Amino acid sequence: MEPLVVVDHVNKHFGQLHVLKDVTTTVGRGEVVVVIGPSGSGKSTLCRAINRLETIDDGVISIDGTQLPDEGAALAKLRADVGMVFQSFNLFAHKTVLENVTLGQIKVRGRSKAEAEKRAMELLDRVGVGDQASKMPSQLSGGQQQRVAIARALAMDPKVMLLDEPTSALDPEMITEVLDVMVQLAKDGMTMVVVTHEMGFARKAADRVVFMAEGQIVEESTPEEFFTAPKSDRARDFLSKILTH
Repeated sequence: MEPLVVVDHVNKHFGQLHVLKDVTTTVGRGEVVVVIGPSGSGKSTLCRAINRLETIDDGVISIDGTQLPDEGAALAKLRADVGMVFQSFNLFAHKTVLENVTLGQIKVRGRSKAEAEKRAMELLDRVGVGDQASKMPSQLSGGQQQRVAIARALAMDPKVMLLDEPTSALDPEMITEVLDVMVQLAKDGMTMVVVTHEMGFARKAADRVVFMAEGQIVEESTPEEFFTAPKSDRARDFLSKILTH
């Protein structure tokens, strides 16, 4: 599988806290990688570092063969190739759903308003909220807002999608509607790195599970191997706590 995201010996500190410890992994084109682990294990920091939302102390991260620049126009250009969906939906509150999904296309991708709106409507329909296009984000449920956020990220035609705990702020009945969209994206061949506590999604949609603890990748394997025969004590302990409830 052709490597699309390469994380090579990456370290990151927050003050005295060493949150990423010599992390190395590769995400292939079209691969769905689910990152799981206990709170504080470095999962979200890793996700954010791939988009340079967190700077790193040393090591290299590259996307599609290009090393992440530190700042400036080159970083903005590369970032446009990386879709990001957060646990808080981060929609522009004063813009309609349609405007939220067209803005980046017009400003960053240079599309005409008509072209951007056509693409936006296709994607809003695809994630099941096309009928909400003229509403403001505050008029939508959390699950609908998160699906708009996914459509907004997809509208930039990213090479890879990073989803950082996209369902953790949602009510249980809304989680399913967002996970269904993510499962469909995975089936459609979108390269995805997903930080999540949703083990059902990891089992169903992941090509590979990356298990992190205390800033390190402890093990990575197929979902089948990871959930039925984890190799490390740390993973066994983690799974015994979450899968018994």
